[in-house]
Parts: sequence; C-alpha cells; structure tokens
Amino acid sequence: MLILVTGGCRSGKSGYAMERALALPGPWGFLATAQAFDDEMRARIRKHKAGRPAHWGLVEEPVEVPAALAGMLRETRTVVVDCVTLWMSNLLCAEELLGEDEAARRAGDLAACARDAAATVIVITNEVGSGIVPENALARRFRDCAGRANQVIAREAREVVLLTSGIPLVIKGGKGTVHGE
Repeated sequence: MLILVTGGCRSGKSGYAMERALALPGPWGFLATAQAFDDEMRARIRKHKAGRPAHWGLVEEPVEVPAALAGMLRETRTVVVDCVTLWMSNLLCAEELLGEDEAARRAGDLAACARDAAATVIVITNEVGSGIVPENALARRFRDCAGRANQVIAREAREVVLLTSGIPLVIKGGKGTVHGE
C-alpha cells in the first residue's frame, strides 16, 4: 500500500508519518533523501534520527530512491520515505533531472515499486504550489518538477493525507475522505 503525506513546511508531516508507520506491522525502515551539506542540515538530520526508534532500518540515498526502496522492501513491512522534495532537489543539483517529464518518470518508478510491494510505503513530500511564483528559472523548475512528482505519486497512492498546522486531512482514500474515489 502506498500512502502520500503532504503539506507545507513544519506542518507535522514527519510526525504524522512516523505515528502511522508505528501503528503498522514491522520490521520498519526509513529511507532518507537528505544530504548534510552544512551544519544546520547535519543538526536537522541528527534530530530526525533521534526521533526514530533504534530498531528501525535506515538507508540514506539522495538520488537512486526507487532502487533503494526496492532493496528495503525485501526486508521490511513498513517504510517511510522522507522526502520527495529533497529528492527532486538532489536530482536537480546533480544535473540528472532535466525537467517535469523526467521527474514524472522517476516518481512513477517510486510509486510502482511501492504499489507492487507486499508492504506499506509512506512517502512524505512538501506541497510546493501554494506560494508565489519563484523569481528564478531554477526555482521554478524545482517547483514544477516537485509538483509533477507529487501528482504522479498521489495518483498511484491508495491514500493521500494533507497536514496543515499539525492536523491531518485525508483527501484521498481512507476514512473521512473529502475528495473520494
């Protein structure tokens, strides 16, 4: 089963995803896409690690996320992927992601891997299209690629949950669907 958890920055996405995961069967795994390029990001990563149970498996993969997930799914029943937007940023910085079509293809690979697994995959992402139009081309390309990836994953997900101010709102699937199937 594929669950997409989305929302703005500091909306409570990671906490919600972890709670959902802990309510599901183990063994559990965490697939982190963040890279520690500076002290502030290293501190964020340490904080995230400290918030996870020690018995969880951890894979850190900034670029080849679908392949890393496929490997994890051989040994886990529940995986949290955090997050799609950092993954898209990593791809842009590595100059591997050329545009929306490639973002959609890679997101489709991730969704297919999760959809076909005998496990639950909870994917975290940021809602990037609710703000102003970025002033530079790279930022606009990031927004477009992340938005397109989010759409592809949401379309394949059994459930999509939007977090706002720490409150989850199921917008696809599950009990309490606002815009149902």
